[in-house]
Amino acid sequence: MSAATPGRVGATAERDGAGTPPPPATPAEIPPPDGRSRPRGRITRSGDFDAVYQRGRSAAGRHLVLYAFARPDAPADAPPRLGLSVSRKVGGAVERNRVKRVLRERFSALAPGLPPGTDYVAIARPGIADYLEERGSGAVGERLAELAARLAPPAGTEGSS
Repeated sequence: MSAATPGRVGATAERDGAGTPPPPATPAEIPPPDGRSRPRGRITRSGDFDAVYQRGRSAAGRHLVLYAFARPDAPADAPPRLGLSVSRKVGGAVERNRVKRVLRERFSALAPGLPPGTDYVAIARPGIADYLEERGSGAVGERLAELAARLAPPAGTEGSS
């Protein structure tokens, strides 16, 4: 192969990475434009899931189970966080990822009306992928909102211990 091969101009520089910094490893490492750290709004640690399961309250429907736990150590302005559990019984990888994406989107729309500093864990039951396909993401969002409303603290009890 000669150095004048079309489409290969600068291939050595691209391969060696000369002049360009390596891209960040994950999207979470990309800083937001204003330079602040971005709150993830997700539960990822096993201990956080355990706390929600063991000390939280739950509400269940045909396609979803939702747990909620008000974190006592959370700052007053901490946004609500969501953890997801979508097993292989729900469907293949494509179906599971679609269910997770829809639940995250719908939760983010609900989040401003939810109590701050509260952790939620949504467990998708088998059949939710079919329900999502038949009824759409709006129906799944409505079910999520209904469960969240059932778990909301009674009026007048917020902030008292």
